[in-house]
Amino acid sequence: MNIIAFAASNSKNSINHKLVAHAAGAVAGAHVELLDINDYEMPIYSEDREREGGIPQLAHDFYNKLGGADVLMISFAEHNGSYSAAYKNLFDWASRIDTKVYQGKRVILLATSPGPGGASNVLAGASASAPHFGGELLASLSVPSFYDNFDIEKGGLNNKDLEASLQQALDKLS
Repeated sequence: MNIIAFAASNSKNSINHKLVAHAAGAVAGAHVELLDINDYEMPIYSEDREREGGIPQLAHDFYNKLGGADVLMISFAEHNGSYSAAYKNLFDWASRIDTKVYQGKRVILLATSPGPGGASNVLAGASASAPHFGGELLASLSVPSFYDNFDIEKGGLNNKDLEASLQQALDKLS
């Protein structure tokens, strides 16, 4: 099983990157590639830019990476209740290649934040829209209060209930 995993955040110290790395690494026998969306930074999407210069190669590269996976695992940062601008821009460019950005792939969506909301607003939006964009949503999980529930030194959840919920989500890959 090939898993493409990434945080929908451009923070170099992304807690969502830590969460998705832990989750993807917990899938036994899988080949995991962790992407950094900073590697796909492009100008802000606009119809004018697309008309004048076409779709950037980086958007094609990202889209093709997703296409090579069996499973997509994304952990969403929440900025003012929604996607981070960096992810939204990347997604917007990729959607100009094909609206079905997720290309029929099985998808597990995660989200976390330092606060008790656990980025649940962005996760709800991403989960609701995944099928429209070609994702077969298997599971979603919000991890609230990241620094209370995740052991950064060990690289894993220290909350047994959340770890059990994550394992239930990952079990859907079988």
